[in-house]
Amino acid sequence: MGKWRDTGDLTARQMLDVPPVWLIGALGLVWLQARALPALTYPFGLSRLLGAVLAGLGIALTIWAIAAFRAHQTSVVPHLVPRRIITTGPFARSRNPIYLGDVMILTGAVLWWGAWPALVVIPAFVWILMRRFIAPEEARMKQSFGLEFEHYVQKTQRWF
Repeated sequence: MGKWRDTGDLTARQMLDVPPVWLIGALGLVWLQARALPALTYPFGLSRLLGAVLAGLGIALTIWAIAAFRAHQTSVVPHLVPRRIITTGPFARSRNPIYLGDVMILTGAVLWWGAWPALVVIPAFVWILMRRFIAPEEARMKQSFGLEFEHYVQKTQRWF
């Protein structure tokens, strides 16, 4: 099928090594910190409101980006090479709107639960996204799309 492979080409490890699994793990750590160390957990009205808004916006951004993948008939799976570069919708502002949405959801959870020591999970999660997903994806995109991808990188920020 050219530059795009269906999910039948994925290994079992790749099928489990996807950002939503890492996000669920990070959310679990935040929740665990909030439950295990209640003396260090302080949710308050404004933090809950900001957390809910941030998480909601992250979910909306993720849905919008996934819809763009569907509209362009290309794969959203990070271990696969997409058929084309998407440069419209949320991809006009961010090369990684789904990952940005994930970080927004995680940050919203920290704020919602008032799990302030768990703030350290956010940069760790970003590092995992960068190392396990973004860097390899960008290398595959550069190899597959060459100058077209380089032009996109020059005009579009990685995060926002």
